Amino acid sequence: MSVTRVVLLGPPGSGKGTQAVGLALSLGVPTISTGAIFRANLSSGTALGVEAQKYMSAGELVPDSVTDAMVRSRLAEPDAAGGWVLDGYPRNLAQVSALDALLAESGLAVEVALELTVPEEAIVSRLAKRASIEGREDDTESVIRHRIAVYEEQTAPIASVYRSRGLLRSVDALGSVEEVGVRLLAAARGDGCGCSCGG
Repeated sequence: MSVTRVVLLGPPGSGKGTQAVGLALSLGVPTISTGAIFRANLSSGTALGVEAQKYMSAGELVPDSVTDAMVRSRLAEPDAAGGWVLDGYPRNLAQVSALDALLAESGLAVEVALELTVPEEAIVSRLAKRASIEGREDDTESVIRHRIAVYEEQTAPIASVYRSRGLLRSVDALGSVEEVGVRLLAAARGDGCGCSCGG
């Protein structure tokens, strides 16, 4: 089965950004990362970028309405017409509804939601190791655990929504980048369960 509209979920340290790029290449569609969208709007000084900068400069979260508008603009670009892998969006239930409404305008819908699963201790270990290599002293264990807790609170409910629609597939994210990539692609195509059990 050819899948082209994919939402990728996963906690900090799950390798989501790396896997999003690899999966998109395998499927022949662009990776659409909210981080990249924000950077593009900020560096280009677009109206949305200026709006987002106001909140960021004040140390506030950028409202969903601004993020939704940026995603809408990006999905309207020609390279996204044939599908995409969304990385970092939707991030909460309100954004799920916004994405549903946006796609429905074109008679489209999310085809599959892939969730990278990693035990919390493995995430803490990964991010602590990365922080020491990159010299990021602010990434302490308590900070890392807080980031995981925030993810669970805000983003994990999204998995429940897609599960209720029969679209969620969980993928074991332990292993090499290549191993996880193979599982992820298999799950996207509906070949096996995507976990490491061989199912």
